Amino acid sequence: MEHLRAPFLFFALAGAFGTASLADAEILIGVPAPMTGGMSWIGEQGERGTALAVADLNAAGGVLGEQVRAVIVDDFCEADQAVAAARKLVAEGVVFVAGHLCSGASIPASEVYAEAGILMISPSSTNPTLTEQGFTNVFRVCGRDSLQGIMAGDYLAERWGDQDIAIVHDGQAYGKGIAEVALRRLNDRGVTEILFQAIKPGQADYAELVETLQAEGIDAVYFGGYTSEAGLIVRQARSRGYDLQMIGSDALITEYFWHVAGPAAVGVMFVSMADPRVNREAGAIVERMRAEGYEPEGLTLYAYATVQVWAQAVEKAGTVEPKSVAAALRTHEFDTVLGTIGFDGKGDVYGYEPFVWYVWQEGDYAPADPAKLTE
Repeated sequence: MEHLRAPFLFFALAGAFGTASLADAEILIGVPAPMTGGMSWIGEQGERGTALAVADLNAAGGVLGEQVRAVIVDDFCEADQAVAAARKLVAEGVVFVAGHLCSGASIPASEVYAEAGILMISPSSTNPTLTEQGFTNVFRVCGRDSLQGIMAGDYLAERWGDQDIAIVHDGQAYGKGIAEVALRRLNDRGVTEILFQAIKPGQADYAELVETLQAEGIDAVYFGGYTSEAGLIVRQARSRGYDLQMIGSDALITEYFWHVAGPAAVGVMFVSMADPRVNREAGAIVERMRAEGYEPEGLTLYAYATVQVWAQAVEKAGTVEPKSVAAALRTHEFDTVLGTIGFDGKGDVYGYEPFVWYVWQEGDYAPADPAKLTE
């Protein structure tokens, strides 16, 4: 998947979804995602999953007998633009938002939706703050960073506790948040890191960081942040002959990581959202997407599930009115491509194991055997 295709994909999907100027549908839903910029590969996954879910929903008769249209807005995976995108969706009159995809966008945008009384379900925003704000209209179908950060901290302590460890993050809501959780867990396990350091995201070169890690004798680095930066760091380490072990988070579960890191990706460990492509419930959807030449990796099926749960909650509530739908979300369970899931009082998902370990191999990643993680 080449992220440079995303600007062209945006226009193609805009035609498939409908836009604000074509908003003649009875029910409008918002689809905010980073359609341009460095995170556009995430936007492609989210848009693909949402597009198919909306198409399937409409083919089956829509919601409460009405067809559904989605309004796409570009949030650039950035706070200020996300707020602007959220206000645009409010002005368009959407009743539900399938997004945002990045925590740094979701958290500030959620305040706009809370004030406007619009339902929000994020496919992939994992920062705990999102559902700790006390908003009754905010949900997510993915797990929380607090869990994957704990898993990472445990692995670092058990496998690398007698060696030199660094924790690096990109200073953003997602990366910094998960890095801090991993750090606390590592320290709670009696292990002290050599470095805890922030980088500036979006750079083309991280040679200075790699030099620092090598000079400090760092054996393993946990990186909290997104794909491009992680790929550049490990690639530049390998180019220096530096055998640094990288451990990452769910941002690495995309072939784009391989495009950036190349063979240096081999052996990189990461915790990520469970891969629903292996689920029986997702089989038919996966086959259809592959038949169209698209591999539904990463958060694609999470985006599909977001629309599924909303539509089922609407049917149970008998209305698209957000408060009633939110009440239905908290009192029922739903059959999705992720399995049968429900939501707790905060809006966090339950019903499946949200995070598992993976390791990058030649050109692809595979589940890692937990029994071998500490060998």
